[in-house]
Amino acid sequence: MSDDKRPKLRSRQWFDDASDPGQTALYLERYLNYGLTLDELQAGKPIIGIANSGSDLTPCNRHFMELMERIKSGIRDGGGVPIEFPVHPIQETGKRPTAALDRNLAYLGLVETLQGYPLDGVVLTTGCDKTTPSQIMAAATVNIPAIVLSGGPMLNGHYRGNDKIGSGSIIWSAREKLAAGEIDVAGFMALAASSAPSIGHCNTMGTALSMNSLAEALGMSLPGCAAIPAPYRERGQMAYHTGKRIVGMVAEDLTPDKIITRAAVINALRVTSACGGSSNCPPHLLAIARHAGVEHTIADWHEFGHPMPLLVNCQPAGAYLGEDFHRAGGVQAVIRELAGEGLIDNSAVTVTGKGLIDNLALDPEPFVNRDVIRAYDQPLMEQAGYMVLSGNLFDNALMKTSVISDDFRARYLSNPDDLNAFEVTAFVFEGPEDYHKRINDPALEIGEQSILVIRGCGPVGYPGSAEVVNMLPPDRLVKAGITSLPTLGDGRQSGTSASPSILNATPEAAIGGGLAKLRTGDLVRVDLNTASVNALVDPEIWAAREPVAYVPESQTPWQEIARETVTQLGDGAVIEGSDKYRNTRKAPLRHSH
Repeated sequence: MSDDKRPKLRSRQWFDDASDPGQTALYLERYLNYGLTLDELQAGKPIIGIANSGSDLTPCNRHFMELMERIKSGIRDGGGVPIEFPVHPIQETGKRPTAALDRNLAYLGLVETLQGYPLDGVVLTTGCDKTTPSQIMAAATVNIPAIVLSGGPMLNGHYRGNDKIGSGSIIWSAREKLAAGEIDVAGFMALAASSAPSIGHCNTMGTALSMNSLAEALGMSLPGCAAIPAPYRERGQMAYHTGKRIVGMVAEDLTPDKIITRAAVINALRVTSACGGSSNCPPHLLAIARHAGVEHTIADWHEFGHPMPLLVNCQPAGAYLGEDFHRAGGVQAVIRELAGEGLIDNSAVTVTGKGLIDNLALDPEPFVNRDVIRAYDQPLMEQAGYMVLSGNLFDNALMKTSVISDDFRARYLSNPDDLNAFEVTAFVFEGPEDYHKRINDPALEIGEQSILVIRGCGPVGYPGSAEVVNMLPPDRLVKAGITSLPTLGDGRQSGTSASPSILNATPEAAIGGGLAKLRTGDLVRVDLNTASVNALVDPEIWAAREPVAYVPESQTPWQEIARETVTQLGDGAVIEGSDKYRNTRKAPLRHSH
């Protein structure tokens, strides 16, 4: 592109404003004090920010501290000037009360950084669950050229001859073994530790790999980026290519609003569903779309996602892990299968400047392991996407149908007189503390025809919405071989869980949703034929019931602010009103001096 057709660099407002040398000098001089030169800052080179999510607090993303040099090399070779900066740490397995609380906080911080500093483009470094949506949301708000570099999954876990120990998923099965008395606490810890053999995020198709696969299918990453294991040499090579590409994107003014479109959202939704992606993906994609100004509702996941077949044989819905997914062809192989059925819209532009189908030509003779990534007409499961349910307990909730096991289907969905439906007795818990305290109380008389219900776990009630809906049955049932019961709640569950829980109930109990009226002993009907869940309570009695909502006090200023401003999971759990700010980079900025 000729110089006269290149967009004017945003950074020149700070570093090269000939009409105001006094202000320029104030901005410029301090950026020289660690070795940058006038030539770098005033010779028309784009200033590229690198949003570094790696730190000792975020082990899933920590290796970005080393990958920085490869990203910077790519930026320099592309003709840009790299400037690295930190982002708010979010580690799913470390943050209490829940990492979900900080997704919007990290979003706010990154918006202010991208808006207020001399950056022409940005590399978003993502990995652990909430780092991906928070950074894409911020880039969409400011609308600065942006590209996602995911950190990649850990290598396959190994334990006593089993080479498919999956992060997160092993925790749920180890809990069952512990409850059944098959292992002791030391054995539990050994199993858990075996699932994390290297740098990287979850090696299952949990929320981390699902969200980074979604980012690639959305068009925000280079082809093949999502699934490269963190320790592989290709991860460093992808870091270099990503750094180099963002410079070209700045020159082309290829901004998020040109990538994150309605067509791109549906592409991402379909690919995520075919991958058996995490139930946390819907609220995150809803949040991304809202900040990008793109039409997208929870109903889209039922309309476009539920019909998708399950093609990826990865835990928790399948058998393999992230390393196998990458070696089998990764996200590009899934896109190829869907494209062959006319289910990919090639009009959606990606960070390459081309569509998803056009990008497939970069690998014209791909190798695909058909045991890991199935052909479209030979799936692991038909109609395996997300089902959006409704009823008198909530306006909407999700069920991840790809993890409905044969045992669960046989026990609850195979009655010939009531196929794909069941009626069970509710046992209600006021948050996870109440659940852990009372689940083994024999007085509860929880049996096979019971549903475990947890409330007070949504964005307001927890606060932040906790991953607690996947609840283990009482130990006595686990010892008898009943390792799962139907579960329902207004919180979330880990993307590494294989439970077909009814999740993300909106509105939540804390703000008066129908779940707040449910009582232990009520009969609940779940009907997948009509996508409905209802408490079978006399309407007059139901109407007269007072809602119950346990909401603990806020412990920090942010918790209080978050509670006062957050929307519900079915709406993306964003900060109310924040989505009115779009393309903020175009706004005139006041000087700081």
